[in-house]
Amino acid sequence: MILAIDCGNSRLKWGVHDGARWLAQGLLDYAELPGLAGLLAVQPRAARAVAANVAGPRVGEAVAAAVASLGLPLLWAKSRSAQHGVSNLYDQPEQLGADRWAALVGARALHQDACLVVCAGTATTVDVLDADGNFQGGLILPGAELMCRALASGTAQLPLAEGKFAGLPRNTMDAIVSGCLHAQAGAVERMYEQVAALPGALCLVSGGAAGQLFELLRLPKRRVDNLVLEGLARMG
Repeated sequence: MILAIDCGNSRLKWGVHDGARWLAQGLLDYAELPGLAGLLAVQPRAARAVAANVAGPRVGEAVAAAVASLGLPLLWAKSRSAQHGVSNLYDQPEQLGADRWAALVGARALHQDACLVVCAGTATTVDVLDADGNFQGGLILPGAELMCRALASGTAQLPLAEGKFAGLPRNTMDAIVSGCLHAQAGAVERMYEQVAALPGALCLVSGGAAGQLFELLRLPKRRVDNLVLEGLARMG
């Protein structure tokens, strides 16, 4: 069994996979990171661990210590030129984030035709994977919440929005939230045009901020709880 750990920008996600299914999954705020070892100790026993980290060295050191306390070997996922049926066509493959690479590996395992791989969190990534498993390229943009915060910090009179989505917003709070969500959906739908005409094409949507975005998308789509963990489980 494999313990998979995704150290994202805002929080940590983990799961224990037995090769066929997830036996347990959860998430942890970084403020609670000292309790990681105790949390994992009461989960189904894994034989090894694999992790992706975009949260920085302090988080990486804490995760390594927690895994070591369980007596498990730890593999840090890194982007490669090719792995598990996915080929990396980035100009410099090693510069692709480990989380994006793991999400692509997870997407390929779940869907064998062309797809658009969307991970919506603090940042939103939108990546094109063709039917042959070639990662053709993709986008990184601020997540919807980060867009709202940018408006609040970069303008004199726009507040930090706590509104809701509306088709025709009639107050400033709703206008900000709706505008940021439309911007996310618009980027995804434009990128989907790259694969829309291909047989079996699908948009796979994952991430903690995927909920409202998923509902807005007008294209063939599937919600996946955590594509990064799906990929890590196969990379371990």
